Amino acid sequence: MTTTGEDHAGAHAGPWWWARWRSAVLDIGLAAVSALECGAKGFSFAADAGIPRALGVLFGVLAGSVLVVRRRWPIAVVLVSIAVMPAQMGFLMIIVGLYTLAASEAPRRIIAALAGMSQVGMLIVTFVWLRQGVDQGDLQFGDWFVPFGAITTSLGMTAPPLLLGLYVGARRRLMESLRERADSLERELQLLAERAEERAEWARGEERTRIAREMHDVVAHRVSLMVVHAAALQAVARKDPEKAVKNAALVGDMGRQALTELREMLGVLRAGDGVAERRPAVPLAAVGAAAAAAASRAAEEAEGPCLSELDELIGQSAAAGMVVDLSVEGDVRDYAPEVEQTAYRVVQEALTNVHKHAAGAKTYVRLAHRVSEIAMQVENEPPPEAASSARLPSGGNGLVGMKERVSALGGVFVSGPTDAGGFRVSAVIPAA
Repeated sequence: MTTTGEDHAGAHAGPWWWARWRSAVLDIGLAAVSALECGAKGFSFAADAGIPRALGVLFGVLAGSVLVVRRRWPIAVVLVSIAVMPAQMGFLMIIVGLYTLAASEAPRRIIAALAGMSQVGMLIVTFVWLRQGVDQGDLQFGDWFVPFGAITTSLGMTAPPLLLGLYVGARRRLMESLRERADSLERELQLLAERAEERAEWARGEERTRIAREMHDVVAHRVSLMVVHAAALQAVARKDPEKAVKNAALVGDMGRQALTELREMLGVLRAGDGVAERRPAVPLAAVGAAAAAAASRAAEEAEGPCLSELDELIGQSAAAGMVVDLSVEGDVRDYAPEVEQTAYRVVQEALTNVHKHAAGAKTYVRLAHRVSEIAMQVENEPPPEAASSARLPSGGNGLVGMKERVSALGGVFVSGPTDAGGFRVSAVIPAA
């Protein structure tokens, strides 16, 4: 079975093998016209052949009606037209059959073979008919007209429908290929949109994590020191008013610094929102990259601390009553902003944890500037038994945040208790 393939893309809404009702009406109409033509030719053929005329008409009607199945079996239609060609009937059937066969999905060698058989058959039948007409005097032409008329008629009856069918079939296959490519592109665009949404969600998650780390580092350290100073203020308020005033001033400074850093972070976030609101609409496929770029810009625009501020950080801890020993090895040099900010945050969070969990313990901060990396270590001794705890709450995110920061830069982070009963935090960050 072969098909013309013209209705593959549409929904099957017609009867039997027709995809549409108008296709069924067209084929039935062509079959009716072909049946009338073959029936009329069968009447004269029966008279010449000496058979009952009713039988000749019936044979012609049945042969012409085969055209109704041209879409389902185009090869059969062409074979029937070739078979009835000696009776000088089926001319409409041969034209429509060749067109349908050429436009179908049949192999090219079959199309060429049947088209050649049709042309040869038409050439022979036309040659015989013209020769009879010339011999009987019905046609007043010379002998040259017989081969010329036979060749012209055979070519005119077979070549145009064959070429038209080949063109329509090629165009139909091209359109089908274009539809398939369009469907494929639509699926690819849908996948790209889904991946863009995933990238955008990932970028939003990364930005939320970064903001959470920054908020934790800013709030946890400053507020921890404020709580420590507030506890000391409460203890010495009556005994040593001068020290109480000093501690109160330190609490105020810590609070102002925390508010300043919070305002800077919120300012960056608001600026990012304003830019997003003013930005025109962009394709969905660019959302993920835009979100990631926005997160990167926000991280770069935020003014973070640097290693030169370590002395001030340690001084704040010392003012809160912690004994801190800072040692620096190697030549001090500048690093990338994200490296210095990460190193500072590691030391800051480690000191905050000492304030929370080992108040009064002596702490050692070691910083080593190496050729291709920077290393830091914060280690505290066991807290004295008589030391009072400020009872600072802990969310358990400090060590996780430090590890995330260091790992994001390709560094190594290790933390854990020491054999002496203290706690050690170590990190190594590549300089590049």
